[in-house]
Amino acid sequence: MGYAMTAPSFWLHTLGPVTPRPPLDGDADVDVAIAGGGYTGLWTAYYLSQLAPHLSIAIVEAEYCGFGASGRNGGWASGLFPVPEAKLARRYGASRATAMHAALADAVDEVGRAAAAEGIDCDYAKGGTITLARTPAQLRRQQGSAGFVDAAEASAICGATGVLGGVYSPDCAALHPAKLVRGLASVVEQRGVAIYEGTRVQRITRGQIVTDHGTLRAGTVVRALEGYTARLAGHRRALAPVYSLMIATKPLPESDWERIGLRRRETFADERHMIIYGQRTADDRLAFGGRGAPYHFGSRIEPSYDRVPAVFDSLRDTLTEMFGIKPEIAYRWGGPLGIPRDWMPSVGLTDGFGWAGGYVGDGVAAANLAGRTLADLIAGNRSDRTALPWVGHRSRRWEPEPIRWVGINAALHATNLRDALERPRAS
Repeated sequence: MGYAMTAPSFWLHTLGPVTPRPPLDGDADVDVAIAGGGYTGLWTAYYLSQLAPHLSIAIVEAEYCGFGASGRNGGWASGLFPVPEAKLARRYGASRATAMHAALADAVDEVGRAAAAEGIDCDYAKGGTITLARTPAQLRRQQGSAGFVDAAEASAICGATGVLGGVYSPDCAALHPAKLVRGLASVVEQRGVAIYEGTRVQRITRGQIVTDHGTLRAGTVVRALEGYTARLAGHRRALAPVYSLMIATKPLPESDWERIGLRRRETFADERHMIIYGQRTADDRLAFGGRGAPYHFGSRIEPSYDRVPAVFDSLRDTLTEMFGIKPEIAYRWGGPLGIPRDWMPSVGLTDGFGWAGGYVGDGVAAANLAGRTLADLIAGNRSDRTALPWVGHRSRRWEPEPIRWVGINAALHATNLRDALERPRAS
């Protein structure tokens, strides 16, 4: 079966070769058809199969479950949301903004609860997350924030160089994302959900998902394609596929970990504008990633875009600068994530068409919440989840090309410049 070649992530490499499931074999009729075999599609099927076990559910996936961001991400199940709570409060009211963030915090725990209940060993460790301040400008942005800790406390959690303070949140767990997505796919299949791999979605219309192997007809169809949404006919401007790249070191010696810390496998970042993110893996590597790869004209997605040597070198240099080490890099990989025009993730169901996504890179826990919410909506259950502010939200479309290409890449360059200007000058 002709799967697209891509840079193997550390996560996928540790699990060995993929045994593909068969593709869709001609047209079929089901109650619920889901496009996308990542976290969103799988969690939706998982919870819906419990709420409404009488429904027939099928998932179609172009490659294999977890091929995309669900199997390649940084392994943060976090309560982070790309829209600040204050902005949500202005738009939707304080109580609904608070409810959104509380639901995401609960989703961090729910991922762990569900994995444990289903016997999915995904190296889940809820140590929280620390965002370090390492320049005076970063410190000024953090002071007064909830969870702010001083330099001593921040350094005790993560022993990076030049720490001036930090913001700690308990609402984050480190995990092995590919173990989670592969385990979840197996559990969903055991519950009677049909999964068709090697089946590329060509278009979604009311009541059907048209693929290269046949058409799934269903009373409810769900789009759960995240960063690959731009490949779908009529959806190129819905979510911009922006690449995030990662590296993983070889296992580090205990002498390094004595200095670096992360004893409870806290995830870590710093307050720079260009996002970076890291974790201590269960086998004592640093898995570390960041943005900075260019956006490609026309929302193009290609396997070759998973590898940008300059970004990999920059990530390694950042680890050296942060921790005073020169680690040997064992793995380099990347992939696209989905960004809506207003950076507001959404979930919804209208006239038999459901969707969820636009997580802006914080989708591990958010996809779980989205899956539970979609299951409620499809089953006709009103719940606290179905009243959250992201339900039914519609982001406006991205601008047409070449405006989109110019705007996104200009923003990337401006972000790098802001960080460069904030670095302390050598005396």
